[in-house]
Amino acid sequence: MASIEKRELNNGSITYRAKIRLKGKPALSATFERLTDAKIWIQQTETEIRQGRYFKNFDAKKRTLKELIEKYEKEVLKHKQGIENQNHYLKFWKNELGAYTLSDITAPKIAETRSKLIGSKNQFGREIGTATANRYTTALGHVFTVAINQFEWLEVNPVRKVAKIKEPRGRVRFLSDNEREALLTECKKSQNEYLLPVVVLALSTGARKAEILNLKWDDVNLKKGQITFHETKNDERRSAPLRGYARELIDQLDKVKASNIYVFQSAATSLPIDIRTAWETVIKNAYLENFRFHDLRHSAASYLAMNSASLTEIADVLGHKTLQMVKRYAHLSEAHTASVVEKMNKKIFG
Repeated sequence: MASIEKRELNNGSITYRAKIRLKGKPALSATFERLTDAKIWIQQTETEIRQGRYFKNFDAKKRTLKELIEKYEKEVLKHKQGIENQNHYLKFWKNELGAYTLSDITAPKIAETRSKLIGSKNQFGREIGTATANRYTTALGHVFTVAINQFEWLEVNPVRKVAKIKEPRGRVRFLSDNEREALLTECKKSQNEYLLPVVVLALSTGARKAEILNLKWDDVNLKKGQITFHETKNDERRSAPLRGYARELIDQLDKVKASNIYVFQSAATSLPIDIRTAWETVIKNAYLENFRFHDLRHSAASYLAMNSASLTEIADVLGHKTLQMVKRYAHLSEAHTASVVEKMNKKIFG
């Protein structure tokens, strides 16, 4: 219901206060010097309301990015596992742009702010590159997507207009035999009792960190020697064989698991443990240069390639839908194949 109230001020001038009241919605009002302007405002506002646009724009002009991120963290992010990186990414955006209203957050402003990341240091003192900067932007983009679809605070996601920074060609950093030995030795010394089995599981299955840390005892079948990852990057369940040293370590944990739900469960929170500090300490003590946890996955794939696994087999183990991602290991497989052919030729031809 709309109405216009005529007001005479002390100086004798006339103003017109337009009001719109809707059930279940906040009352809307605006003051104009001309009656015509008040009528136009009512007409335009009612049109936007009928089209479902007004209150989204209203929230976008009233709410700040800080409010949105905090609501997202409370209602969406806290229900997910393995959110340490997400929290860190969103903290950056909250510090940089948190005071701005959502309507003031534009693609150029996001891109300009993201540029500050390149070459800066993360919480562990490592330099942030283009790939990581893109992940910061992706995290913010999901916040805006939820704001549109779930919170209905705005209509347009500004992150979609921000082009990803071109990333360098995917690297293949894998552990040499000496590096692997040094890493496992330091893991055995770690105060974090779970670090060794987590690392061994990553090396033996090629699983991602989040997949391993979210592993539940219900997903482990020691009789069959098999584990199942449900929390995968492409949301498709994947099974992996549990063999050798990895199985020995999981067997040991099984004997003392008590009522734990997760294989690698924090006693303090009953949630998956956070291995970041323990991992960084081990990397430093093992003198491993330019090595990340995700490189354990590269190491597993590289070892498979050097042991005659085909690209299709490597893709199956890693859970890739196509061969594109595993082509980076082709040269390792080819090198091994060349060695095998050379030995064969020497044997049959002398």
